[in-house]
Amino acid sequence: MSYLKIRSSIALLLGTAVVLAASAASWDKNRPNILFIAIDDLNDWTGFLGGHPQAITPNMDRLAQRGVNFTNAHCSAPGCSPSRNALLYGKEPFNSGYYAFYNDERSHDALRDNYTSLPTFFKANGYRTYGAGKIHHGTRGHSSEWTEFADTDGNENLKVDAAAGYQIGESMKMAFAPTTNPYADHPDYQVATYGTAILAQDHDQPFFLAVGIVKPHLPFICPPEFFDLYPKDVAPPRILQGDLDDIPAVGQAMAMISDDKRFIADEAWPRVRRSYLACISWADYNVGRVLDALEASPYAENTIIVLWSDHGYGMGEKRHFRKFALWEETTRVPFIIFDPRHPAGSGNRVVADAVSLINIYPTLAELSGLTAPEGIDGFSLVPQLEDASTRLTEPAITTWGRGNYSVRDRDFRYTRYFDGGEELYNHREDPDEWNNLANDPNHEDKKQWLARKLPRNEAPLELEYITGVRAIMSADEPTPKFLNKTLPQP
Repeated sequence: MSYLKIRSSIALLLGTAVVLAASAASWDKNRPNILFIAIDDLNDWTGFLGGHPQAITPNMDRLAQRGVNFTNAHCSAPGCSPSRNALLYGKEPFNSGYYAFYNDERSHDALRDNYTSLPTFFKANGYRTYGAGKIHHGTRGHSSEWTEFADTDGNENLKVDAAAGYQIGESMKMAFAPTTNPYADHPDYQVATYGTAILAQDHDQPFFLAVGIVKPHLPFICPPEFFDLYPKDVAPPRILQGDLDDIPAVGQAMAMISDDKRFIADEAWPRVRRSYLACISWADYNVGRVLDALEASPYAENTIIVLWSDHGYGMGEKRHFRKFALWEETTRVPFIIFDPRHPAGSGNRVVADAVSLINIYPTLAELSGLTAPEGIDGFSLVPQLEDASTRLTEPAITTWGRGNYSVRDRDFRYTRYFDGGEELYNHREDPDEWNNLANDPNHEDKKQWLARKLPRNEAPLELEYITGVRAIMSADEPTPKFLNKTLPQP
């Protein structure tokens, strides 16, 4: 759908909406609305997580202050497709077999046949389901899931000021530069506009509204005002020379060293990082537009907000760029839940225990007074929402290719690769993961405790719809290595 079409559709929605506060909340108060905000490729470079000292994210920051901020949250997989499949269908990759990228529509048909997606679940339970932007990976929307799903423009209509930034090759896929288009030409602006239009409607049923913000996914392009927020020489992350030296071969192979070499040769790292921060602030701006629309609507007191990113992003640590690895910067994500029915008050609203995004599905089901589908993975986080000091007893597990797993608890990360290679980090003393303790006898008991949390059974890789791994990969997504390996048992 072109922007003109979506603009006409939004105008119609706004024109026919009758904002009547008394009738808008006429349904059972125990059936809250859900505002589901997905952000692509966002690591901890936000104000509320403190991952970069110059990050400017006022809108997400205020949401974190109002809600529960899970500061040690981790994705199920450090890649768009497997992460989103896990969250939206409630199945870990090692239980579903969806370890890698599945862009073919047949794979989405198979997932829908085998599992109940989160929007399908809410639609089947009396909710109107609305979506726009990137929710699933590689598919726009399906009638079984969505009452309405809005298409938006892609990046193909955007132009960049390459002289004011950095670009590799003729394709804009590796552009790091300000755009020259008006805001309304940008997909994320269109997605946020759609969200505001839905919130302006008069709803006589509870709604599930999914807003998929694509930035800061590559290319790192956005309006110039957001580049202007940052100096040209932004602060680099803390990097240790030789950081890969104590990492097993499989882990070293996951590092995107070719990107690091190119950026160093072109003296481009400052421009790349500035562009990433600019795109984060652009994403925050559009999140703020939706949050403002909710606050101005009659639904503010009965709408649960959940904000999450599908995975983190390496920005030069361990010579790594992008996602696709099992280290802190690639697995840690922003994750906030705000339930206005239980205001924060003055108590602690930070959960420091490690938590997985796999828990979003059962949490939203319980918060909505619904019974989650039988057999989904994860557990409800309602106890932590009621009292943030409530400890989590299970760690977060991240999978990248069959046989490669990372287990994160409050203070430690343990990683084991398909060939038995190991990493262990003490985050109390080593938040940068510079010192691999896997062979340190003083930490053997902790390592073994975490190792017992590794999956004991691994679903086979879903190969039925794959004619070659490259065929199911996006053009800008390198093929993950070691996809069909088996984890050695301790």
